[in-house]
Amino acid sequence: MPLEVVENMAVSDLGKCIETLAEWMFEAKHLVVFTGAGISTESGLPDFRGPDGIWTRQARGLPAETRDFSSAEPNPGHMAIVELQTLGKLAFLISQNVDNLHLKSGIRPDLLAELHGNITKLRCSTCEFTMDNFGDQMACPICGGQMASSVVNFGQSLPQRDLADSYQQSQRCDLFVVVGSSLVVTPAAEMPRVALKAGARLAIINQGETPLDRAAHLRFQEAIGDVLPPAVARLKELMKAS
Repeated sequence: MPLEVVENMAVSDLGKCIETLAEWMFEAKHLVVFTGAGISTESGLPDFRGPDGIWTRQARGLPAETRDFSSAEPNPGHMAIVELQTLGKLAFLISQNVDNLHLKSGIRPDLLAELHGNITKLRCSTCEFTMDNFGDQMACPICGGQMASSVVNFGQSLPQRDLADSYQQSQRCDLFVVVGSSLVVTPAAEMPRVALKAGARLAIINQGETPLDRAAHLRFQEAIGDVLPPAVARLKELMKAS
């Protein structure tokens, strides 16, 4: 399938870009969405590289501000992805976020890989069994291994099952949509490259630059809430008319 490159449309005509994204989602047989911290900024959670982000503050020698993840609620960007699931168009969701907002929004756990863990979950260090964190220290009910926070800190390995699922789904997809990620944290950021190599269309919605901007077939610099919800609404219209 030839890949169309939409040049400078994000600047000149946002409406045409959104229409194109909706049409690509309509045509997609295996749509994979990839989210980063940017999708949660509209829920009041600063991203890592923003003006008040964790890494920005660390670079300035400032302490990281405490984040109250429990009070954050899914925003229209999250709910647009849930709508893709409802429409039967979401094949898989890969997330770098630990804020639990995707599960809170209604995403099915079997369609989700949380590569960097989840603040509300414990994971077994031996068999990777995952369960809700009730605050109690306990052994894994499956293998007896040690249960610990599922959040992946720098230098730690990513959960192998989620990582393998992400690679497999990226290789199978025909449309890969990046939502709110700078695509610099590996190995998670390798997923869109895997999709491109497999021949998928790549759309990026992110207000900052990414290493794959030139490789993207569709590039949005606008806020996620201004792009993804209207694109999914238009997809719904296309599906009703078909």
